[in-house]
Amino acid sequence: MIQFTAVIKQFAEQGEKTGWSYVTIPSDLAEQLKPGFKKSFRVKGKLDSHPIAQQALLPMGNGEFILPLKAELRKAIHKNKGAMVNLRLTEDKSDLQLSVELMECLADSPIAEKKFSSMPRSHQNYYSKWIESGKTVQTRARRIHLTILGMEKNLTFAEVLKLNAQSVNK
Repeated sequence: MIQFTAVIKQFAEQGEKTGWSYVTIPSDLAEQLKPGFKKSFRVKGKLDSHPIAQQALLPMGNGEFILPLKAELRKAIHKNKGAMVNLRLTEDKSDLQLSVELMECLADSPIAEKKFSSMPRSHQNYYSKWIESGKTVQTRARRIHLTILGMEKNLTFAEVLKLNAQSVNK
């Protein structure tokens, strides 16, 4: 486990990361978490007193990583850009659980289930997290429907998100 204090930063112009809030994990501390590892991996622990799990650390080069802080997480710790945050982190080796409702619905569509099962686990996680982040039953149901439709039509995650945007704006 590593413990340190960091400043919450925000990307200005950084391609797809523009506007993201994050904390930097220096290379020496990242090395303690997962020695010799240069790819993304997940951590658990605490930000201040708020517990976290299955949070991705993203490599930024030179052995440094960032821990993105989504709005929901910043709200939970009551902090934004420029604030100091205390971190206690360790590698999270647990499997990310996929949405139970999604898996049940996929079982009703062999084509969608086969496509979903053939995807890398990280891509399956994108769909599951997106579905689970829906605040209402209706939103989660719509997202499950669009995921199954996307699997049946061999769409990418971005294309499914575009379908979602179109269905919300109708």
